[in-house]
Amino acid sequence: MSSVMTTAGAPVKSGARSQGVWAASWRRLRSDKVGMGAMAVVILSLLLVVAAGLGLVAGDWQRETGVPNAPPTFMGPAPAESAGAIEQPKGPNVDLSDIDPLAPKYGEWAERAKQYKTDEAPRAQTLPFGADRLGRDVLAKAVKGAEISIMVGLLAAVVATLIGTVLGALSGFYGGKVGDFLEWVYNVFTAMPNILLIFAFAVVFGRGVLPVVMILGLAGWTGIYRLVRAEFMKHSVREYVRSAEAIGASKSSRMFKHILPNVSHVALVQLSLHVVSFIKSEVILSYLGLGVSVDQVSWGTMLSEAQGELILGYWWQLVAVTGFMAVFVTAFALFTDALRDALDPKLRGLE
Repeated sequence: MSSVMTTAGAPVKSGARSQGVWAASWRRLRSDKVGMGAMAVVILSLLLVVAAGLGLVAGDWQRETGVPNAPPTFMGPAPAESAGAIEQPKGPNVDLSDIDPLAPKYGEWAERAKQYKTDEAPRAQTLPFGADRLGRDVLAKAVKGAEISIMVGLLAAVVATLIGTVLGALSGFYGGKVGDFLEWVYNVFTAMPNILLIFAFAVVFGRGVLPVVMILGLAGWTGIYRLVRAEFMKHSVREYVRSAEAIGASKSSRMFKHILPNVSHVALVQLSLHVVSFIKSEVILSYLGLGVSVDQVSWGTMLSEAQGELILGYWWQLVAVTGFMAVFVTAFALFTDALRDALDPKLRGLE
């Protein structure tokens, strides 16, 4: 391999290549301590979601492990009089045959009761994060709810990003009648408030994880479309695209091999921004009864249950779900800001 001499006399290989865009972006991201800490929290949360999906944690969230509305461990067990149990009268066993000759003897009742006796494990009086009105562990519910809410946010953001990127690329690159038609579709979707559009789709698609993903994806692609369309319009007339056209590159090759890698940072940042937005939307839908089905749990359904419990003074389910949601949403928002700064092409010339 040939080499050239620098002004200092040290040989430099002519085949050495400069640092790539993604390597430079990763180096900038590593220098952001807040961003790296937020990324660690996000990764741990995603690993927890995967473990919950595989049943390794919170697999028994529906099991009634504690007494109804058991307080958190640090509060200690609730007073006995608050359990609402009715004290049974004490005294000798009464044989009903003394009152009714046709009634079975007391010994016969005892034998029959033994046949139907169940070995139910005693319920805990306290749990680490408390229990709900049925005695289910609030911590396990919050972890399982994180699986549903985060999965819905991620999948819906991917759907919205794919729709917005493809339609924006077609409109910005081709223009003409294709661009006019896609602009008309865009104007139809943006003509009504986003929340009303989500509610309209919810009535059509129904409840469940997949319907919620489709609802949020179909209602949230417009902002990504507008940004990607502008980037494709700007890049389609640049010299490197004209050069590719001159050497015979097809339109699809110019769109997805030449332009798309240079505007991918826009789609990636929008993807991360929409994850937080869609998690909040799923929580609102589930809170209103339009989200996941009744046999599933999410942060939104937990907030809906906690509303009634809070009136009775049972606040621990509300604190648990808001704490989990606040930590993840804040960490993901900080990570998104750091990622946007790392991928900003304006910073490449400052290195």
